[in-house]
Formats: sequence, structure tokens, C-alpha cells
Amino acid sequence: MKQIPIILSLLVLTTTLFSFQQDDGLKASTLRGKEIFVANCATCHMQNGEGIEGVYPPLAKSDYLMADKVRAIKQVLEGASGPMTVNGIQYNGFMTGFDLSDKEVSDVLNYIRNTWGNKSEAITPEEVKSAR
Repeated sequence: MKQIPIILSLLVLTTTLFSFQQDDGLKASTLRGKEIFVANCATCHMQNGEGIEGVYPPLAKSDYLMADKVRAIKQVLEGASGPMTVNGIQYNGFMTGFDLSDKEVSDVLNYIRNTWGNKSEAITPEEVKSAR
């Protein structure tokens, strides 16, 4: 009987440490992702992710971005063209794909999807590899 509280305590401690490591991993990924965003995406989507209305869609508080993780991965890899509606506004442009590693794609998407009012779970390099 005395072992049950000890086991429960260890379970809580392990869960807490695992959560901390996951959060730390997402934080590190977003920091790397910011550099990738600035180098590749900020020219069109602007430093603050707000884009240019009617020309370049916003990434900040973006319903379109947050609705489909796999689509977001594919758009970074393959680009996007044609009509899309973002936050109620129609866009019909072209975005080139980027030659980035799986880790770089996950980092930039973790930055974009956890900045400017966006909040989501981490995208892993394995998820990017699977979407390729």
C-alpha cells in the first residue's frame, strides 16, 4: 500500500518533466523557425505575419493556416496557387515552394502556427516527411 503514493508521485513527476521537455522542444523549434521565416517568408507575409490584404494572405490569426496542418506542410514544400479564402478575404495568387529539410519545415511552421495569436501543437519532422 505504501508503494501506491510513491508510484503516483513518480508518475506525476515523469508526466510533468515530459510536458516540460515537449514545451521546451516547441520553444526551441519556434526560435529556429523565426530565422527561417525571416529569410524566406517575411518579404510577402510581412514581419508581423499580417500579409497585404488582397495580395498576400495573413498568417497572423489565420483560419486557413490553422485549419489543416498537412495542407500547411504541403504549401511550404510545394507552394500554392489559385483561390483561397483567409479570414473571410479572397486571395488568388502564387506562392513558391521552398527547398527545406523536414526539420526546417517543421520549425518554420511551428513558429508561424504559434505566433501572432496562433496556437497549435508542434509539427514534427516525421509529420513533414510523411506529407512529402
